[in-house]
Amino acid sequence: MTTHITGKAAARSPRERLLASADELFYSEGVHTVGIDRVIEHAGVAKASLYRLFGSKEELVAAYLGARHERNLAELRTAAGRLSDPHDGILAVFDTQARWLRRRTYRGCAFARASAEPAAGVQVQRATDAYRAAVHELFKELATQADVRDPEMLAAQLDTLFHGAGVLIVSSSRRSGLIAATRAAAETLIAAA
Repeated sequence: MTTHITGKAAARSPRERLLASADELFYSEGVHTVGIDRVIEHAGVAKASLYRLFGSKEELVAAYLGARHERNLAELRTAAGRLSDPHDGILAVFDTQARWLRRRTYRGCAFARASAEPAAGVQVQRATDAYRAAVHELFKELATQADVRDPEMLAAQLDTLFHGAGVLIVSSSRRSGLIAATRAAAETLIAAA
């Protein structure tokens, strides 16, 4: 089957199309489930392009997670940076996460899902660890700016809450309640710090 790319997609580079296809397919169906040929067909590129640009499926998965990392962190930092009060900045991170969690297409944390799959590989674990460390560092920066007693402890608590909510909500029948509880817990942690 030949894929015909038109409009904006045709203007994107093969790398951009492969990453967009990987993001859509790996996130919605799982890394292990989606084969390279499917990503190539969806992207409308030659197989040689994938191997020239990424070398292997594991490297494509790591690049997909790296792109998600950059996109997510940019969105979280932008939300936190819009507010002058660092306490409000922390809550803005959770408000941004709440928007993600409310999406009908939300299937859980892309990093947790990829690293939990069979034969995830070292690069996938590194990408997951890097994302989690970056979110933790963001919380630590905001906690330091908020001048709390123990910024590291507050960052660890907020980080646990953030990642826990992202995983727990997938199996919850009470999404709205869990999202509200997550924000309320963040407010309580900030007030107690």
